[in-house]
Amino acid sequence: MEEPTLIARREGGIAHLTLNRPRALNALDGPLIAALTEAARRAAEDPAIRAVVLEGAGGRAFSAGGDVRAIRSLVLAGDRAGVHRFFAAEYALNRLIAEFPKPWISLIGGVCMGGGCGVSVHGSHRVVTESALIAMPETAIALFPDVGMTYVLPRLPDRLGIWLGLTGARLAGAEAVEAGLATHFVPAGRLDALRQALFAEGPEAIARFAAPAPQGRLAALRPSIARCFGHATPAAILAALAAEGTEWAREQAAILRRASPFSVAVSLEAMRRGAGLTLPECLAMELRLTATVCFHPDFAEGVRAVLVDKDNAPRWTPPSLEALDPAAVAAAFGG
Repeated sequence: MEEPTLIARREGGIAHLTLNRPRALNALDGPLIAALTEAARRAAEDPAIRAVVLEGAGGRAFSAGGDVRAIRSLVLAGDRAGVHRFFAAEYALNRLIAEFPKPWISLIGGVCMGGGCGVSVHGSHRVVTESALIAMPETAIALFPDVGMTYVLPRLPDRLGIWLGLTGARLAGAEAVEAGLATHFVPAGRLDALRQALFAEGPEAIARFAAPAPQGRLAALRPSIARCFGHATPAAILAALAAEGTEWAREQAAILRRASPFSVAVSLEAMRRGAGLTLPECLAMELRLTATVCFHPDFAEGVRAVLVDKDNAPRWTPPSLEALDPAAVAAAFGG
């Protein structure tokens, strides 16, 4: 018999939940989202449960995100209702975690991207090790930072979130603490001991195992990120990067130009709007956007190029930011 895709155990007063699709890097498909939602609801209602501890199986990933290949299949089949059901369930889970009445502790090692951020970043404790790699790489597949990240990213300091959301930049564990996406850094060698202490003592054990996060590259990059990513349009960001004139700036511009032009523009506008919305409002906006963005030609093409054929040679529609009609971006938001 196959193992369940969510392993739920009770360890003392802790609900210990393990995402168990290691060969798929613990990607969140529909059944796993449903199982995690049900487990979270049971834990919230059970007075004997003090906290939830969530982690990923296999050692390579916490969760690589939502199962976008399955979503692409729904798109190609013209199944709008199926796409809506998937995202509605995922976003409802994100809100459930954000409003969870008890500590929600994610132990993050390995890859944590997209939907993996959605089931961790909204919780109370996000513990990362040096192996953690956190990113929102949606523009590379012509999606946008969703799972409530249109709320989270614009609230990070020094425009870090706008940079992360547009470029898909990857943060190592300590950098995620520095950026504000993670709350604690625990060296991987201490993780087993921390887990056992959590089962015995609860969330109070985290402070005892946490270590100061070693400083990464972000301290040096923050001024440039703030200067270049604080603009209202992709064209203005590209102009600022050109004016910056550094190798880093040229790399960021190249990344933006490789991404889906439609996705870059929609992502920037979604984060701009998200800065003034509540999390539930952001999730509602994101759900509306999926109806347009997922059925734009770029989404199926981006997933094909990155995850299906893996030729990394997408053909975007339109092919450049300069050719993008601003009216198309406005239409994605309903006007």
